[in-house]
Amino acid sequence: MADTNSIELKVLVDKGCNQVIFVEPDNDFVDVLFSLLTIPMGTIIRLARKHSDPVAIGCMNNLYASVENFDDQEFWMHTCEDMLLHPRNAADSQCNALKLKLDDAEPRRYFMSPDSCDLFAYSCSLHMCREKSLSFRASQDGSVFVKGQTRFTVTDDLQVIPPSSSANSVFTKLRVIDVDALEELTINIGTVEILNLLMYSLVSKTPLTETLLKPKQDLKSSSTILNQAIHIESQMSGDSMNDEEDKISLNLVVSKSKKMVCYAEAGEDFVNLLFSFLTLPLGFMVKNMKNGSLKGCIRHLYKTIQDLDGQYMISDHHKEMLIDPKLVPGFCYKNSLLGIEETSYYYSYYNYTFSTDRSLSPLEPDKVKLVSSDSVVLSAQGFLKRPAKFVVTDNLVVRPISRILELQVLKDLNVPVTDIEDQTVHVGKKEALHLLLSSFLCDSVLTNTFVADLREPKQEQ
Repeated sequence: MADTNSIELKVLVDKGCNQVIFVEPDNDFVDVLFSLLTIPMGTIIRLARKHSDPVAIGCMNNLYASVENFDDQEFWMHTCEDMLLHPRNAADSQCNALKLKLDDAEPRRYFMSPDSCDLFAYSCSLHMCREKSLSFRASQDGSVFVKGQTRFTVTDDLQVIPPSSSANSVFTKLRVIDVDALEELTINIGTVEILNLLMYSLVSKTPLTETLLKPKQDLKSSSTILNQAIHIESQMSGDSMNDEEDKISLNLVVSKSKKMVCYAEAGEDFVNLLFSFLTLPLGFMVKNMKNGSLKGCIRHLYKTIQDLDGQYMISDHHKEMLIDPKLVPGFCYKNSLLGIEETSYYYSYYNYTFSTDRSLSPLEPDKVKLVSSDSVVLSAQGFLKRPAKFVVTDNLVVRPISRILELQVLKDLNVPVTDIEDQTVHVGKKEALHLLLSSFLCDSVLTNTFVADLREPKQEQ
């Protein structure tokens, strides 16, 4: 009997250089691979910490630790901390059906209000509430994102090649020349290997080789994402920026000699924005980066799905939730700055189904409002109590404001008080995206985002 907690892979290996050429997996593996793009960053940080060799993902780890270290009294509600440390996956109904599931969060339960047919809640204490399951479309053989019986080829750098590609073009692309140097292996993988694959996909061009053939390699020494030499502004996908949008004011303390941001004095609106990064799915991060931004090859996986013919996906909805992932309702505070939306939910009175996929109903379904059991509109209030002031370091350590802490930061940076000056900047959509990508890619987020702008007036003098 096959192990239900593992997936079997047929792996073609170049014996000479001990490198994976490609794997021929069942669709169970392709579904799991595609699902990585739906996982929120907070979940990835939490999973990475559980690994024997924790990986530092830019400054995201510092944001996560800052939330952990905050006093409960700083949060607007006691549930806000959990929303950031255990963010919900908007595609969790699909991911719960995967053969290997990374996220160990309990599945959400949904209830229909007895007084309003257009209102659903994550939980309900009323006796009359009717629990409803979230329906989703699967293929006949149980595949989650791709149609059953499709035989994909997955390369070492996570390009997923459909069966319509000719063998000659595939072999040429992969530089397969000496067939005598090739060896076929059968390898069983579980959640540990999937987590390894996720981590390596962020930092390596050969994540399958690193995962399947070099399992003892130290992730910390080889895979830390820090100080990647990029200019993020030139890598961002070009969304138009509105000069009249609401902007967040931020006071920066800058070292004049080192031309770096030592720290920022920020209100709760800016910290809410930073903390919201933990709720964003990995696919949203990758969507806003262009080739060359990352050391790893997760971008290849995203591009594969983006270019994949719709005939291989169960539906257009399944493809959209991978390349244009959304947030669970209630998690969308200030994310309008980042251009991400909440998932829409629909209820069909024709077949009594509750789903994020409106095409499941043969008739036009009704769009319903989904709320959490806590009667708080997070989009209006945010995660933190207001008003409040915080110190945010260049590498995104966030703490309640303290002059002693500010002096300690200057001491740690070896910056004398006589060398600092205050600068006021404003954060709109452009800056929010820059902050987001910088937090994922480097360890000097505030400097990376704001210092170039601060230098420009001085160059004109």
